[in-house]
Amino acid sequence: MGRLRTVHRCTECGAASPRWTGRCPGCGAWNSLVEEVEQATPASGGASGRSGGADRRMVPGERPIPLVDVEAGGGEPMPTGMAELDRVLGGGLVPGSVTLLAGEPGIGKSTITLQAAGSVAEVGRRVLLVSAEESKVQVRARAERLGVLAPTLWVAAETCLPDVLAGLSEVEPHLCVVDSVQMLHDPALESAPGSVAQVRQCATRLVEAAKSSGTAVIMIGHVTKEGAVAGPRVLEHVVDTVLSFEGDRHHALRMVRTVKHRYGAAGELGMFEMTGDGLVGVADPSRLLLADRQPDLSGSVVLPAIEGGRPLLVEVQALTVNNDNPATLRRSAQGLDSGRLQMVLAVLGRHLDLRFGTEDVYTSVVGGVRVGEPAADLAVMAALLSARHLSSVGGDTIAFGEVGLGGEVRSVVHAERRLAEAARLGFRRALVPNSAPDGPEGLELVRVGDVRQLLHALRL
Repeated sequence: MGRLRTVHRCTECGAASPRWTGRCPGCGAWNSLVEEVEQATPASGGASGRSGGADRRMVPGERPIPLVDVEAGGGEPMPTGMAELDRVLGGGLVPGSVTLLAGEPGIGKSTITLQAAGSVAEVGRRVLLVSAEESKVQVRARAERLGVLAPTLWVAAETCLPDVLAGLSEVEPHLCVVDSVQMLHDPALESAPGSVAQVRQCATRLVEAAKSSGTAVIMIGHVTKEGAVAGPRVLEHVVDTVLSFEGDRHHALRMVRTVKHRYGAAGELGMFEMTGDGLVGVADPSRLLLADRQPDLSGSVVLPAIEGGRPLLVEVQALTVNNDNPATLRRSAQGLDSGRLQMVLAVLGRHLDLRFGTEDVYTSVVGGVRVGEPAADLAVMAALLSARHLSSVGGDTIAFGEVGLGGEVRSVVHAERRLAEAARLGFRRALVPNSAPDGPEGLELVRVGDVRQLLHALRL
């Protein structure tokens, strides 16, 4: 056995350094090095210290072949039985794929994976649930509550990686759920469970097992307080799909978003509602998000956003409050890009001479949805103007468009989808850029070329 040594490993890229330097020598990230104890392995392969080199011969399966000789196609996606989750995954889980589901503790990650596992097992496919955080009794109690008990649903309360891999070989499941990857450990490593080395090793071994057996694997991962996946960044690189599970534990709405997807489009959004019987897919999220809206409120504008390929109508609210102390001025952007809010305020000050230097400004997207696209600029600006003048924009009005530094309003993508969704929900007036296409019948388009035309169109 080799002697133990202390290294400092980067949580972003996994690079190792013999001492803590403050900045990773591999990727340049600051304060990302954490101390680990690992077993030193002697160099092999001769005096050069390389364990391979140019003399290593390829086995037949590793030889390069012409791309045209590669067999086309692959496994068909396996539906999870949850329509919103299948929408996000592009039809389901591909055999041999590895999916990382990341979210805050208590948000419902175990619930959604158990429901998906139960739905897959109900059609006769074998499913293995590796519970590294709960006992088998706790898993059964949750399964009974969710109504997903099935004879082909297996459970293993294991944290040791070799035991997990042995269970995979024994059951030969179509789907394996690991809850969670941060709790697994490989006895071959001296570091503690959850460390950078352990998470990287366990994830890599699970990926190898999935590719060799054709089993679809879902790994649950926790996130840090900043919202990033806990553990090394290489964890996101080795998997095929990264799903972000978002929502407020104090509200029922939950959102699943694809951050990375090798088998389909990234950025797709699925919406669920947490009920006593588990997570239920929301078929019409726009109607749900606008259900409690008061149309005649000042500072309120409806924005038709695009999440993946889905149009989503959300309410953007703004509030301005006098503040006599410039040192304590606040600029709050809940669910919006704070940088774009600052830009919108600057454009209003420069081109409409509306100063917010003595006011706190609060903006929010209702329902916990996050909107980062530039198309929200015009809606945010309209909400701010409405809040400043204490006058309603109109309950049947929507707004979308990108605002430039010169005060001009620019076109955005998927304008037809935005207008069609607004017309479906009964909106009759839309503030849009000059270049926007004609909308559906019954929807009046008010074309806005710059911020001065916007002020006139709002009739404030």
